[in-house]
Amino acid sequence: MIEINGYSRTCGLIGNPVEHTMSPVIHNNLAVATNENLVYVPFHVETGRLEDAVKGAFGLNLLGVNVTVPYKSDVIPFLTDIDPLAKRIGAVNTLVRMENGFKGYNTDMPGLLRAMKKDGVEVKDEHIILLGAGGVARAVAMLLADNGASKIYILNRTTDKAQAIADEINSYKCSDIVEVKKLSDYSLLPQDRKYLAIQATSVGMYPKVDEAVIEDVAFYNMLHTGYDLIFNPLETKFMKLAKQSGAKGFHGYRMLLYQGVIAYELWTGKDVTDELAEQVYEKMLAAMNA
Repeated sequence: MIEINGYSRTCGLIGNPVEHTMSPVIHNNLAVATNENLVYVPFHVETGRLEDAVKGAFGLNLLGVNVTVPYKSDVIPFLTDIDPLAKRIGAVNTLVRMENGFKGYNTDMPGLLRAMKKDGVEVKDEHIILLGAGGVARAVAMLLADNGASKIYILNRTTDKAQAIADEINSYKCSDIVEVKKLSDYSLLPQDRKYLAIQATSVGMYPKVDEAVIEDVAFYNMLHTGYDLIFNPLETKFMKLAKQSGAKGFHGYRMLLYQGVIAYELWTGKDVTDELAEQVYEKMLAAMNA
């Protein structure tokens, strides 16, 4: 039970929309469990009012702020500092209060890595298929390259954006770790191994739950694991097709959990154990199914 008093600190979420967010479930349960006098609330920020929202949050002494769509990149000019990872990704989802303003972090990618490890999915030395070439896919590709992936194949309907990501990462890593192919050309990938595939598009997200970015069973026969960053529904068609072909299938709900956990740790300085994180995860599942 959260008891709000004059010593309570406030954290929150700014975005548009924010009405269906799970972040209050994460942070308010963490606050209770760690005995932190903190309350977390969502703030719907209308188009054109982002700068006002950031300045207002600082003026109101908010301890920290999460940022969601469509403001993860737009918020950067209004920060006093930015973490190197967030700067390289070009997106911020967590603001931490400093003396003269907020410092921006990206906890989405560290959250994904922590979620994958919890699910028993390793990145190091893996040959990975990355589906999509948007902002999320770019950040994931950087994460994979930084954490020891042997090879990353970016598959997208068109290749221009995918090639730009590949060129950027290959230049940064001074290697040819990333290759690009059209989505329809997955059969041209080396067939002497099984792959980890990460689904980083919005295809299959609620309400269009009967869609998958690739429908052909032959693709899923190439996988040992399919990891879908979508978390609604909890079992996407991509996951179903992966499982039907004998691969493991995971969704992005633990990524949502752990990006919040890492933000909470940044705000409070407290470490969240895996045991506590799993307790909060169960509460998230219950709230989603309510």
